Parts: sequence; C-alpha cells; structure tokens
Amino acid sequence: MMRLVRRGLMFGNLFEVRSPTLVERYNRALEHLTGRRTALTDFHVDISGYSPEIGDEFGDDHYLNPNGCNRQFIVLSTEQKTAPLLNAKFSTSRSILRRWMDENEAQLFALTAKDAVAGELVNSVFSVERPNDLLAIRRIEVEADTTASTVEDGKILQGKIDRFLQENDAWWDDVLIAEMIEIGKKTGDITRNPVVFTHNSFEQRNFYTSHFGGLYVFRDLDEAAVISTQDIEDVSDWDVEYAMDFTQRNDIATFLAANNLVEPITSARGRDVAAILQQKLDFIVVDTAAELGESVENPDRRALRQLARRNLKHLPREYEGLYLLWQWARGQGDWPRITSEHPAYFYTLRASDHADKDLVNMLLAELAPLDVRQLFICHKEAFYRTYAGWSDAKKDYVAEYLASEYMMDKAGAREELFGHEPAMEEPAPARAAQKRKPVEQPWGRRREDDDDDDDDDFDEDDRDIVQRVGPWGAVKRR
Repeated sequence: MMRLVRRGLMFGNLFEVRSPTLVERYNRALEHLTGRRTALTDFHVDISGYSPEIGDEFGDDHYLNPNGCNRQFIVLSTEQKTAPLLNAKFSTSRSILRRWMDENEAQLFALTAKDAVAGELVNSVFSVERPNDLLAIRRIEVEADTTASTVEDGKILQGKIDRFLQENDAWWDDVLIAEMIEIGKKTGDITRNPVVFTHNSFEQRNFYTSHFGGLYVFRDLDEAAVISTQDIEDVSDWDVEYAMDFTQRNDIATFLAANNLVEPITSARGRDVAAILQQKLDFIVVDTAAELGESVENPDRRALRQLARRNLKHLPREYEGLYLLWQWARGQGDWPRITSEHPAYFYTLRASDHADKDLVNMLLAELAPLDVRQLFICHKEAFYRTYAGWSDAKKDYVAEYLASEYMMDKAGAREELFGHEPAMEEPAPARAAQKRKPVEQPWGRRREDDDDDDDDDFDEDDRDIVQRVGPWGAVKRR
C-alpha cells in the first residue's frame, strides 16, 4: 500500500495534529468517548477525528466506530471538513458529517478555539445483527458537545436569557442574573458566538453499507430493494420487496433501468465517448498482461496495442464488448448489441442525473471492477481491497496512472466520466414514479442518419431503447 500512500492516493488530505495543545484536546475527547488515550505526540485524523496511526497503536481500526453503526467523532478544527472519512461503514456518514459541519461552522469555530468537540452519529439501532436492523435506520441524529459541556451550558444559558427578556420582573431577580453571569464565564458571549448546534437531524434513505459483505439499500422507491455483493440464499425475513445479489445481473440491470437510475455513457452529450472507452480497454489490457507476467511499465499507445495483439486470446469478454462499442463510437463499426448478460454491460453505463447518482456510480464501479479508475473514484474501500491482491506490475502501473493522470485534474476527470449538464433545479430523487417501460433490445437499434438532425444527438425514443436490460427473472419477492 505504500505505493498509494507515497503518491497521495491513500490517507491523503488528512488533518495533521502535532501541537501539544491539540494532542491534549484530542486525548480529553478520546477519553470522554472511549476511556482511552493515545501516547502519540503527532498523528493525522480524518473528518471524524479517526487516526490511522492511533488505530495501529490500539490495534483497532474501529476505535471510534464500535459495532459499526453509531460513528463517534472528534472535531479539533473546522479544517477537518475537507478530509475523507476512513473505514466508513455507511456511504452516507461522510456527507452527513460534512453537512453538519457546514451548517454549524460558526459554532464549531468558536468552540474549537478552546476545546475539542466530541460527538456521535446516533441512529435507531446499537448493533447490526441482521439485515432488517439496517432497514430500520431511517434518520441520523448528531449529538455533540465539548469535553467541558459548553454546548449543554449554552442551552441552559439561552433558556435563562429568554426568561430574563420575557419576564417583567426578571430585572429584579438577583439569583437569575448571578446564574447567567456564572454560566457566561464558561460559555462566553453566546449572543455573538453561538454555541448551540442547529440542523442536527438527517435522513438516511438510499445507502451502501459494508455490513454483511456489502449491501446497496434502495428504500426511497415505491418498491424497496437490496442488492448484495455476496450470494444470498434466504431472504424470507428481509423487510424489503426485492432482494438481489451480484450473480443476478439481469435483475440488477432491469431494476436500475426501471427506476431510471442509469444511462449509457454513449448518450453523454459533449463527451469524448471513444476516449472514455479507450481508457477502459487499456486497463483491461494492462490487467491481462500483468497477470501473464509481462512488463507494463509506463506503456504508451503503441506499446498498449502490441500488448493487446500479443495477448488477444487471453483478453476477457469485457474487452470484446467494449472494443465493439469503441469502434462504433469512432464511426468504424456497427452498433453492438450488448445485453445485461454480457460481462461488458455494466462498463457501458453511468448514473443518470438524480439525487443518488454517487451511490449508483459506486454500485456500477463494483460491478465493473476492471475499470480501476472508476473503482478508485467511486468506491475506494473496494479499490483498496482488490489492489491488495494485484501483481506488483499492475500495482505500479495503476498507482502511477492515478497519480499522473487522475490526481492532476480530479474535477475534470469526474466531470468527463460522470458529469451532467447543469439543471435549473435540484436533481429529482430517483423514484419508481419515474419508471420507463422496458423495450425489447438491450442496446436497441443503431439510429439511422437523418439529414435534419445532428449525428451525435439522441431523441427520447432512442434514450428509451438504450435503457432496456431484461425481465425480472429470479428476483426474490417477499
């Protein structure tokens, strides 16, 4: 993993803690939450205050996340909000923490000037023993305070201030005034520097969790569904309409299309689709060559073509399907028919423009693991897990590519792969009310040229055609 660490691809953008004051504040908060203290004098923390160095010291990477369902956090500075969230059990945890920190930035700035803020993302369960425990999680409450209980004191002081302003005789209440002065010594002037947190409640609708080997939960639909990365046998007690696993590709593809969650990458306007497909092909070629023991150090376009020719009979079917689509995108071949049963199918999709597009791109990345760039961008935990099993040659190539190509322009790469034209309003949530009727051809027919239309434009009928993926088949209904 040191290849990734040295290039800033792992443990990057963490907040550094090295001053004795911050270390002591962290220890007070850590002892408040867990009853433990660290002996380290400098370390790095993520957005939640988790430190990989302290995790290594304790031999416990989940020291701030007991039972994996109520994430605890320590805030030393508002600068932490730009850091990643490591060892996340839920895909929504970082976004909830970031939104809470943005909404309460003034309060956090005032509080962390003197102390650390310790808290917890509280949901309705204390442990996850079965899938239905996950389905019971609907709302996340953020509870936080300093180790000196400044927030709680602030609430008490605010109540006394309200009483002082509203009661006619409060001016003569010496006891009330004395209490306000005494509490104010600890909280400061809360009228200028507020210490009471707001916006503490967040909904958790559709999400990914690493529990039970990895589950994608889609509840915010007329008919809820769970997609498991592992084989599932018995779903009789799952409180969900549909349950699928990664072996049921046709069912997953139909679910995604029926709820308007995906679109073909070929429908992306203004994008160099051929270049996107070429990169996916290159990753597959490098993967195959590296597994066969060939050198893949800094290959150029010519070297990649030679690797593909030499190892043609060893290339997987994913390469075959994407190559046909690449030829079509360059105007050098017919429109290919790629069904959901074809291994290349999920490589040809991206999330459509809706509120859960990051979650859907995360799912697609795991369904198309040979596209290592998309896997790294959308699902880092899965990327690190698969990276550990690669050959040294492939590790070198991927680490160098990501550092030299992706990290140089992360925003541009994300926009090219997943971006959508800006809308006038917020993206609509993906709901079953937006369903389209599946059509008969998974990839449809190739559109005939029309002199009155631009060659690169797709009308609505064409968009319907490319959405079809297949019947529900063996979906397990409760």
